[in-house]
Amino acid sequence: MARNTDRIRTTHVGSLVRPAALIEYLRKIADNEPYDKGAYEACLTGSVAEAVRRQAEAGIDIVSDGEYGKSVNWAFYVHRRLQGLERRPLTAEEAKDPMNIVLGGRDREAFPEFYAEYDARVLRNASAPVRPVVTGPLSYCGQAELQHDIKNLKAGLAKVKVEGAFLPVVAPASALPNAKLEHYRDEESFLFALAEALRDEYRAIIDAGLDVQVDDAFLPYVYEKLVPPMTLAQYRRWAELRIAALNHALEGLPLERTRYHICWGSWNGPHMFDVPLKDIVDLVLRVNAGAYSFEAANPRHEHEWKVWKDVKLPDDKILIPGLIAHSTNVVEHPELVAERLLRFAGIVGRERVMAGTDCGFSQSPLAGRVHRTIMWAKLKSLAEGARIASKQLWN
Repeated sequence: MARNTDRIRTTHVGSLVRPAALIEYLRKIADNEPYDKGAYEACLTGSVAEAVRRQAEAGIDIVSDGEYGKSVNWAFYVHRRLQGLERRPLTAEEAKDPMNIVLGGRDREAFPEFYAEYDARVLRNASAPVRPVVTGPLSYCGQAELQHDIKNLKAGLAKVKVEGAFLPVVAPASALPNAKLEHYRDEESFLFALAEALRDEYRAIIDAGLDVQVDDAFLPYVYEKLVPPMTLAQYRRWAELRIAALNHALEGLPLERTRYHICWGSWNGPHMFDVPLKDIVDLVLRVNAGAYSFEAANPRHEHEWKVWKDVKLPDDKILIPGLIAHSTNVVEHPELVAERLLRFAGIVGRERVMAGTDCGFSQSPLAGRVHRTIMWAKLKSLAEGARIASKQLWN
Protein backbone atom coordinates (compact mmCIF):
# COMPACT_ATOMS: atom_id res chain seq x y z
CA MET A 1 0.00 0.00 0.00
CA ALA A 2 1.43 3.36 -1.03
CA ARG A 3 1.77 5.97 1.70
CA ASN A 4 -0.21 9.21 1.78
CA THR A 5 1.72 12.20 0.49
CA ASP A 6 -0.74 15.10 0.59
CA ARG A 7 -4.05 13.72 1.89
CA ILE A 8 -5.77 10.76 3.54
CA ARG A 9 -6.93 8.26 0.94
CA THR A 10 -10.20 6.33 1.17
CA THR A 11 -11.32 2.77 0.58
CA HIS A 12 -13.71 0.22 2.14
CA VAL A 13 -13.85 -3.49 2.92
CA GLY A 14 -15.29 -4.52 -0.43
CA SER A 15 -18.78 -5.98 -0.26
CA LEU A 16 -21.64 -3.66 -1.29
CA VAL A 17 -25.41 -4.06 -1.13
CA ARG A 18 -26.61 -5.43 -4.46
CA PRO A 19 -29.07 -3.45 -6.60
CA ALA A 20 -32.66 -4.71 -6.80
CA ALA A 21 -32.39 -5.86 -10.42
CA LEU A 22 -29.38 -8.04 -9.63
CA ILE A 23 -30.97 -9.44 -6.47
CA GLU A 24 -33.85 -10.81 -8.54
CA TYR A 25 -31.42 -13.01 -10.45
CA LEU A 26 -29.45 -13.92 -7.33
CA ARG A 27 -32.61 -15.15 -5.60
CA LYS A 28 -33.38 -17.41 -8.55
CA ILE A 29 -29.83 -18.74 -8.56
CA ALA A 30 -30.01 -19.41 -4.79
CA ASP A 31 -33.35 -21.21 -5.19
CA ASN A 32 -32.23 -23.18 -8.28
CA GLU A 33 -34.94 -21.59 -10.37
CA PRO A 34 -34.59 -21.07 -14.15
CA TYR A 35 -33.35 -17.66 -15.29
CA ASP A 36 -32.10 -15.94 -18.45
CA LYS A 37 -28.32 -16.34 -18.25
CA GLY A 38 -27.63 -13.73 -20.93
CA ALA A 39 -29.81 -11.16 -19.20
CA TYR A 40 -28.15 -11.99 -15.87
CA GLU A 41 -24.67 -11.46 -17.31
CA ALA A 42 -25.71 -8.11 -18.78
CA CYS A 43 -27.21 -7.10 -15.44
CA LEU A 44 -24.09 -8.18 -13.53
CA THR A 45 -21.73 -6.28 -15.84
CA GLY A 46 -23.89 -3.17 -15.65
CA SER A 47 -24.26 -3.44 -11.88
CA VAL A 48 -20.49 -3.67 -11.33
CA ALA A 49 -19.94 -0.65 -13.60
CA GLU A 50 -22.54 1.31 -11.65
CA ALA A 51 -20.97 0.30 -8.34
CA VAL A 52 -17.53 1.45 -9.47
CA ARG A 53 -18.96 4.73 -10.76
CA ARG A 54 -20.85 5.44 -7.56
CA GLN A 55 -17.81 4.66 -5.41
CA ALA A 56 -15.82 7.15 -7.46
CA GLU A 57 -18.59 9.74 -7.18
CA ALA A 58 -18.68 9.23 -3.41
CA GLY A 59 -14.98 10.04 -3.22
CA ILE A 60 -13.55 6.55 -2.71
CA ASP A 61 -9.98 6.29 -4.00
CA ILE A 62 -9.45 2.52 -4.02
CA VAL A 63 -12.60 0.72 -5.13
CA SER A 64 -13.90 -2.84 -5.50
CA ASP A 65 -16.47 -4.72 -7.59
CA GLY A 66 -18.78 -4.90 -4.56
CA GLU A 67 -18.29 -8.69 -4.64
CA TYR A 68 -21.26 -8.76 -7.03
CA GLY A 69 -19.91 -11.77 -8.90
CA LYS A 70 -19.99 -14.02 -5.83
CA SER A 71 -23.21 -15.99 -5.74
CA VAL A 72 -22.67 -17.03 -2.11
CA ASN A 73 -21.10 -15.24 0.83
CA TRP A 74 -17.70 -13.55 1.18
CA ALA A 75 -16.02 -16.74 2.42
CA PHE A 76 -17.83 -19.75 1.01
CA TYR A 77 -17.80 -18.49 -2.59
CA VAL A 78 -14.46 -20.29 -2.82
CA HIS A 79 -16.00 -23.71 -2.30
CA ARG A 80 -17.04 -23.66 -5.97
CA ARG A 81 -13.47 -22.78 -6.89
CA LEU A 82 -11.79 -25.70 -5.13
CA GLN A 83 -11.40 -29.30 -6.20
CA GLY A 84 -11.29 -31.97 -3.50
CA LEU A 85 -14.48 -30.86 -1.72
CA GLU A 86 -17.96 -32.28 -1.20
CA ARG A 87 -20.87 -30.62 0.58
CA ARG A 88 -23.02 -32.83 2.79
CA PRO A 89 -26.01 -32.07 5.03
CA LEU A 90 -25.02 -31.17 8.58
CA THR A 91 -25.99 -33.92 11.01
CA ALA A 92 -27.57 -33.18 14.39
CA GLU A 93 -24.34 -34.20 16.11
CA GLU A 94 -22.21 -32.02 13.84
CA ALA A 95 -24.48 -29.06 14.53
CA LYS A 96 -23.17 -29.11 18.12
CA ASP A 97 -19.64 -28.44 16.87
CA PRO A 98 -18.50 -25.04 18.25
CA MET A 99 -17.11 -24.22 14.79
CA ASN A 100 -20.60 -24.31 13.31
CA ILE A 101 -21.08 -20.88 11.78
CA VAL A 102 -24.69 -20.36 12.94
CA LEU A 103 -25.24 -22.16 16.21
CA GLY A 104 -23.42 -21.86 19.52
CA GLY A 105 -21.29 -19.18 21.10
CA ARG A 106 -21.53 -17.17 24.30
CA ASP A 107 -23.42 -14.31 22.66
CA ARG A 108 -26.24 -16.69 21.76
CA GLU A 109 -26.25 -18.28 25.18
CA ALA A 110 -26.51 -14.86 26.87
CA PHE A 111 -29.23 -13.46 24.58
CA PRO A 112 -31.39 -16.37 23.37
CA GLU A 113 -34.57 -14.27 23.01
CA PHE A 114 -32.80 -11.74 20.81
CA TYR A 115 -31.28 -14.40 18.57
CA ALA A 116 -34.58 -16.25 18.18
CA GLU A 117 -36.08 -13.08 16.69
CA TYR A 118 -32.91 -12.12 14.82
CA ASP A 119 -32.49 -15.52 13.14
CA ALA A 120 -36.14 -15.61 12.09
CA ARG A 121 -35.61 -12.33 10.25
CA VAL A 122 -32.04 -12.54 9.00
CA LEU A 123 -31.89 -16.26 8.20
CA ARG A 124 -35.33 -16.55 6.65
CA ASN A 125 -33.79 -17.27 3.24
CA ALA A 126 -31.11 -19.64 4.52
CA SER A 127 -30.90 -23.09 2.98
CA ALA A 128 -30.49 -26.29 4.97
CA PRO A 129 -27.10 -26.27 6.73
CA VAL A 130 -24.36 -28.24 5.02
CA ARG A 131 -20.78 -29.06 5.90
CA PRO A 132 -17.84 -29.13 3.47
CA VAL A 133 -15.96 -32.42 3.44
CA VAL A 134 -12.39 -32.62 2.14
CA THR A 135 -12.37 -35.87 0.20
CA GLY A 136 -9.23 -35.41 -1.91
CA PRO A 137 -6.23 -33.17 -2.57
CA LEU A 138 -7.25 -29.51 -2.70
CA SER A 139 -6.52 -27.50 -5.84
CA TYR A 140 -7.83 -24.29 -7.34
CA CYS A 141 -10.25 -24.62 -10.25
CA GLY A 142 -11.95 -21.21 -10.19
CA GLN A 143 -9.88 -19.48 -12.84
CA ALA A 144 -12.78 -18.83 -15.21
CA GLU A 145 -15.03 -17.46 -12.49
CA LEU A 146 -12.23 -15.27 -11.12
CA GLN A 147 -11.35 -13.91 -14.56
CA HIS A 148 -15.00 -13.05 -15.01
CA ASP A 149 -14.86 -10.94 -11.84
CA ILE A 150 -11.65 -9.29 -12.99
CA LYS A 151 -13.08 -8.50 -16.43
CA ASN A 152 -16.22 -6.88 -15.00
CA LEU A 153 -14.23 -4.78 -12.52
CA LYS A 154 -11.80 -3.60 -15.20
CA ALA A 155 -14.67 -2.69 -17.49
CA GLY A 156 -16.06 -0.47 -14.74
CA LEU A 157 -12.64 1.03 -14.01
CA ALA A 158 -12.20 2.06 -17.64
CA LYS A 159 -15.05 4.56 -17.22
CA VAL A 160 -13.86 6.33 -14.05
CA LYS A 161 -10.78 7.96 -12.57
CA VAL A 162 -9.71 6.41 -9.27
CA GLU A 163 -6.36 5.63 -7.65
CA GLY A 164 -6.71 1.88 -7.69
CA ALA A 165 -8.90 -1.17 -7.21
CA PHE A 166 -8.91 -4.40 -5.25
CA LEU A 167 -10.71 -7.71 -5.06
CA PRO A 168 -11.52 -9.36 -1.72
CA VAL A 169 -10.51 -12.99 -1.25
CA VAL A 170 -10.84 -15.40 1.65
CA ALA A 171 -8.10 -16.43 4.10
CA PRO A 172 -7.37 -20.11 4.87
CA ALA A 173 -8.84 -19.76 8.39
CA SER A 174 -12.14 -18.50 6.98
CA ALA A 175 -12.48 -20.57 3.80
CA LEU A 176 -13.30 -23.93 5.40
CA PRO A 177 -13.66 -23.30 9.14
CA ASN A 178 -15.81 -26.32 9.88
CA ALA A 179 -14.58 -28.72 7.21
CA LYS A 180 -14.51 -32.44 7.89
CA LEU A 181 -11.18 -33.97 6.88
CA GLU A 182 -11.27 -37.28 5.06
CA HIS A 183 -8.08 -36.84 3.04
CA TYR A 184 -5.44 -34.93 5.04
CA ARG A 185 -3.87 -36.50 8.11
CA ASP A 186 -4.11 -33.38 10.31
CA GLU A 187 -5.11 -29.72 10.40
CA GLU A 188 -1.66 -28.44 9.54
CA SER A 189 -1.28 -30.40 6.31
CA PHE A 190 -4.85 -29.48 5.35
CA LEU A 191 -4.40 -25.75 6.02
CA PHE A 192 -1.13 -25.52 4.10
CA ALA A 193 -2.61 -27.39 1.13
CA LEU A 194 -5.56 -25.02 1.23
CA ALA A 195 -3.16 -22.06 1.36
CA GLU A 196 -1.36 -23.28 -1.76
CA ALA A 197 -4.66 -23.56 -3.60
CA LEU A 198 -5.76 -20.09 -2.50
CA ARG A 199 -2.43 -18.60 -3.58
CA ASP A 200 -3.47 -19.26 -7.20
CA GLU A 201 -6.40 -16.90 -6.71
CA TYR A 202 -4.34 -14.28 -4.90
CA ARG A 203 -1.62 -14.28 -7.56
CA ALA A 204 -4.07 -14.09 -10.47
CA ILE A 205 -5.53 -10.89 -9.02
CA ILE A 206 -2.08 -9.36 -8.57
CA ASP A 207 -1.12 -10.41 -12.11
CA ALA A 208 -4.24 -8.63 -13.37
CA GLY A 209 -2.95 -5.36 -11.93
CA LEU A 210 -5.34 -5.27 -8.97
CA ASP A 211 -4.69 -5.33 -5.23
CA VAL A 212 -5.69 -8.26 -3.00
CA GLN A 213 -7.61 -7.94 0.25
CA VAL A 214 -7.60 -11.12 2.35
CA ASP A 215 -10.74 -11.37 4.49
CA ASP A 216 -10.40 -13.29 7.76
CA ALA A 217 -13.45 -12.67 9.93
CA PHE A 218 -13.39 -16.17 11.36
CA LEU A 219 -10.00 -15.72 13.00
CA PRO A 220 -11.34 -13.28 15.66
CA TYR A 221 -14.98 -14.34 15.37
CA VAL A 222 -14.64 -17.93 16.60
CA TYR A 223 -13.03 -16.84 19.86
CA GLU A 224 -16.43 -16.50 21.54
CA LYS A 225 -17.29 -20.01 20.33
CA LEU A 226 -14.04 -21.63 21.45
CA VAL A 227 -13.18 -19.82 24.71
CA PRO A 228 -14.22 -21.47 26.95
CA PRO A 229 -13.61 -24.41 26.91
CA MET A 230 -10.33 -23.32 25.32
CA THR A 231 -8.08 -20.92 27.18
CA LEU A 232 -6.79 -17.75 25.53
CA ALA A 233 -3.38 -19.43 25.12
CA GLN A 234 -4.96 -22.41 23.35
CA TYR A 235 -6.99 -20.12 21.10
CA ARG A 236 -3.83 -18.20 20.19
CA ARG A 237 -2.10 -21.45 19.19
CA TRP A 238 -5.15 -22.27 17.05
CA ALA A 239 -4.86 -18.85 15.40
CA GLU A 240 -1.08 -19.01 14.97
CA LEU A 241 -1.34 -22.11 12.79
CA ARG A 242 -3.86 -20.39 10.54
CA ILE A 243 -1.76 -17.25 10.26
CA ALA A 244 1.23 -19.39 9.30
CA ALA A 245 -0.91 -20.96 6.56
CA LEU A 246 -1.98 -17.51 5.34
CA ASN A 247 1.63 -16.36 5.16
CA HIS A 248 2.33 -19.45 3.09
CA ALA A 249 -0.43 -18.36 0.69
CA LEU A 250 0.98 -14.81 0.53
CA GLU A 251 4.55 -15.99 -0.08
CA GLY A 252 6.09 -14.31 -3.11
CA LEU A 253 3.35 -11.70 -3.49
CA PRO A 254 4.32 -8.00 -3.40
CA LEU A 255 3.72 -6.60 0.08
CA GLU A 256 2.49 -3.25 -1.23
CA ARG A 257 -0.33 -4.92 -3.18
CA THR A 258 -1.87 -6.86 -0.29
CA ARG A 259 -4.05 -5.98 2.70
CA TYR A 260 -5.53 -8.06 5.50
CA HIS A 261 -9.00 -7.53 6.94
CA ILE A 262 -10.34 -8.82 10.25
CA CYS A 263 -13.63 -8.23 12.02
CA TRP A 264 -15.60 -9.81 14.82
CA GLY A 265 -18.42 -11.06 12.61
CA SER A 266 -20.63 -8.71 10.68
CA TRP A 267 -23.98 -9.30 12.34
CA ASN A 268 -25.44 -6.43 14.39
CA GLY A 269 -25.80 -8.26 17.68
CA PRO A 270 -24.44 -7.66 21.22
CA HIS A 271 -20.84 -8.88 20.61
CA MET A 272 -20.24 -8.92 24.37
CA PHE A 273 -17.76 -11.79 24.19
CA ASP A 274 -15.53 -10.71 21.31
CA VAL A 275 -11.81 -11.25 21.75
CA PRO A 276 -10.16 -7.94 22.72
CA LEU A 277 -7.92 -6.48 20.04
CA LYS A 278 -5.05 -6.26 22.53
CA ASP A 279 -5.07 -10.05 22.81
CA ILE A 280 -4.59 -10.67 19.08
CA VAL A 281 -2.96 -7.53 17.64
CA ASP A 282 0.49 -9.13 17.70
CA LEU A 283 -0.87 -12.09 15.75
CA VAL A 284 -2.48 -9.78 13.18
CA LEU A 285 0.84 -7.99 12.67
CA ARG A 286 2.50 -11.32 11.85
CA VAL A 287 0.51 -11.46 8.62
CA ASN A 288 2.78 -10.50 5.72
CA ALA A 289 0.45 -7.91 4.20
CA GLY A 290 1.06 -4.26 3.46
CA ALA A 291 -2.00 -2.93 5.28
CA TYR A 292 -4.31 -3.99 8.10
CA SER A 293 -8.06 -3.30 7.95
CA PHE A 294 -10.07 -3.67 11.15
CA GLU A 295 -13.20 -2.50 12.98
CA ALA A 296 -12.77 0.79 14.82
CA ALA A 297 -16.17 2.50 14.53
CA ASN A 298 -18.68 0.17 16.16
CA PRO A 299 -19.41 0.84 19.85
CA ARG A 300 -17.94 -2.48 21.00
CA HIS A 301 -14.48 -1.80 19.58
CA GLU A 302 -14.06 1.94 18.97
CA HIS A 303 -12.18 2.41 22.25
CA GLU A 304 -9.48 0.03 21.05
CA TRP A 305 -7.78 2.72 18.98
CA LYS A 306 -5.68 3.19 22.12
CA VAL A 307 -4.14 -0.27 21.58
CA TRP A 308 -2.03 1.19 18.79
CA LYS A 309 -0.27 3.48 21.30
CA ASP A 310 1.41 0.41 22.77
CA VAL A 311 2.04 -1.46 19.51
CA LYS A 312 4.94 -0.91 17.14
CA LEU A 313 3.53 -0.81 13.60
CA PRO A 314 6.26 -2.03 11.23
CA ASP A 315 7.70 0.80 9.15
CA ASP A 316 6.54 -0.71 5.85
CA LYS A 317 2.88 -1.20 6.91
CA ILE A 318 -0.20 1.04 7.07
CA LEU A 319 -3.52 0.94 8.95
CA ILE A 320 -7.02 0.98 7.45
CA PRO A 321 -9.25 1.52 10.49
CA GLY A 322 -13.02 1.32 10.08
CA LEU A 323 -14.38 4.84 10.51
CA ILE A 324 -17.98 4.12 9.55
CA ALA A 325 -20.00 1.12 10.69
CA HIS A 326 -21.78 -1.40 8.49
CA SER A 327 -24.05 -2.45 11.37
CA THR A 328 -26.26 0.63 11.69
CA ASN A 329 -28.30 2.81 9.33
CA VAL A 330 -27.16 5.91 11.22
CA VAL A 331 -24.90 7.93 8.90
CA GLU A 332 -21.77 9.06 10.71
CA HIS A 333 -21.07 12.79 10.67
CA PRO A 334 -17.97 13.74 8.62
CA GLU A 335 -16.56 15.58 11.64
CA LEU A 336 -16.71 12.33 13.64
CA VAL A 337 -14.98 10.49 10.81
CA ALA A 338 -12.26 13.18 10.86
CA GLU A 339 -11.87 12.85 14.64
CA ARG A 340 -11.41 9.11 14.36
CA LEU A 341 -8.85 9.57 11.59
CA LEU A 342 -6.89 12.13 13.57
CA ARG A 343 -6.58 9.68 16.49
CA PHE A 344 -4.82 7.11 14.33
CA ALA A 345 -2.76 9.67 12.41
CA GLY A 346 -1.54 11.03 15.73
CA ILE A 347 -0.21 7.60 16.67
CA VAL A 348 1.23 6.10 13.46
CA GLY A 349 1.60 9.24 11.32
CA ARG A 350 -0.54 10.85 8.65
CA GLU A 351 1.32 8.96 5.91
CA ARG A 352 0.28 5.55 7.25
CA VAL A 353 -3.50 5.79 7.69
CA MET A 354 -6.16 5.11 5.10
CA ALA A 355 -9.87 5.76 5.74
CA GLY A 356 -11.87 2.52 5.68
CA THR A 357 -15.05 0.84 6.88
CA ASP A 358 -15.65 -1.66 9.67
CA CYS A 359 -16.76 -4.46 7.37
CA GLY A 360 -18.59 -5.07 4.10
CA PHE A 361 -22.11 -3.76 3.71
CA SER A 362 -23.48 -7.07 2.41
CA GLN A 363 -21.63 -10.24 3.40
CA SER A 364 -23.67 -12.34 0.99
CA PRO A 365 -25.84 -11.48 -2.03
CA LEU A 366 -29.06 -11.41 -0.02
CA ALA A 367 -27.79 -10.14 3.37
CA GLY A 368 -27.44 -6.39 3.16
CA ARG A 369 -26.66 -4.82 6.54
CA VAL A 370 -27.88 -1.30 5.72
CA HIS A 371 -30.20 0.16 3.11
CA ARG A 372 -28.44 0.67 -0.19
CA THR A 373 -29.14 4.42 -0.31
CA ILE A 374 -27.71 4.81 3.19
CA MET A 375 -24.59 2.87 2.17
CA TRP A 376 -23.74 5.50 -0.45
CA ALA A 377 -24.41 8.28 2.06
CA LYS A 378 -22.02 6.61 4.51
CA LEU A 379 -19.27 6.35 1.89
CA LYS A 380 -19.71 10.03 1.00
CA SER A 381 -19.43 10.91 4.69
CA LEU A 382 -16.25 8.80 4.89
CA ALA A 383 -14.69 10.74 2.02
CA GLU A 384 -15.77 14.10 3.42
CA GLY A 385 -14.33 13.20 6.83
CA ALA A 386 -11.05 12.26 5.17
CA ARG A 387 -10.97 15.66 3.45
CA ILE A 388 -11.56 17.44 6.75
CA ALA A 389 -8.79 15.48 8.47
CA SER A 390 -6.44 16.04 5.54
CA LYS A 391 -6.84 19.80 5.75
CA GLN A 392 -5.79 19.68 9.38
CA LEU A 393 -2.94 17.23 8.86
CA TRP A 394 -1.44 18.99 5.84
CA ASN A 395 -2.22 22.59 6.86
